[in-house]
Amino acid sequence: MKLLFFDLETTGIKYWRNGIHQISGEVVIDGETKEFFNYKVQPNPSCEIEEEALRVCNVTRKQIMAYPSMQQVYTDFIQMLSKYVDKYDRKDKFFLVGYNNASFDNYFLKAFFVQNGDQFFYSWFWINSIDVMVLASQHLMEERHTMKDFKLETVARHLGIELDSDKLHDAAYDIWLTKEVYTKLAR
Repeated sequence: MKLLFFDLETTGIKYWRNGIHQISGEVVIDGETKEFFNYKVQPNPSCEIEEEALRVCNVTRKQIMAYPSMQQVYTDFIQMLSKYVDKYDRKDKFFLVGYNNASFDNYFLKAFFVQNGDQFFYSWFWINSIDVMVLASQHLMEERHTMKDFKLETVARHLGIELDSDKLHDAAYDIWLTKEVYTKLAR
């Protein structure tokens, strides 16, 4: 089984208006980590950049505009994916795995492909993804009412996972934490 754990940091919450400035994750095949990745991305030049989104991620407009272009990152990302998936084989794809990815990150990632002229997102990924937030919902159903919210940090703490709050909202750290939650739930 091929899993692509991933997290994004964006310039806002609207995939049709905002862009990606960080893509991080881990390639896991048959339970074995094959590769970590952490791409800093200069957002699409036509996207809106919301200052609040940058503050949440502790980055500045100047920083993200100095990142490699989205076209370069797209090329690097596709080269990495190509090491593990044959996009021409309909039976060879990744499951996307993230925290709240089904309603957020997946849309941004697909838009990133389209913005780079690639209409074949689903040649790489199964249409159904694994949302760790949904898995946690099932696991914590009886306790959910006692929790202040259902953010990744809150769920991880509730599951007894030690974390560093200062590192949250960095995609590389968030995907590490997501994988920790996923592993804890899979036991």
